[in-house]
Amino acid sequence: MGIKNPQKKAKLAVKARQTKWAPVWAVLKKHGVGKRVHPSSMTRHKRSWRRTKLHIKPRRQRKSHFG
Repeated sequence: MGIKNPQKKAKLAVKARQTKWAPVWAVLKKHGVGKRVHPSSMTRHKRSWRRTKLHIKPRRQRKSHFG
């Protein structure tokens, strides 16, 4: 079972970046130099594959029988 349409895969990649990344300098500024914290703790969007789904719809495509 794979992702068939590339638009959906690209959107999922963007959402994954938004949940797992924060700039290093921001983490240091917030928590200090000695504190080792994962950047995902600072991201605005907290998502879980169990808790919340993204409900990404594929892009509408023209019907093939219209030519």
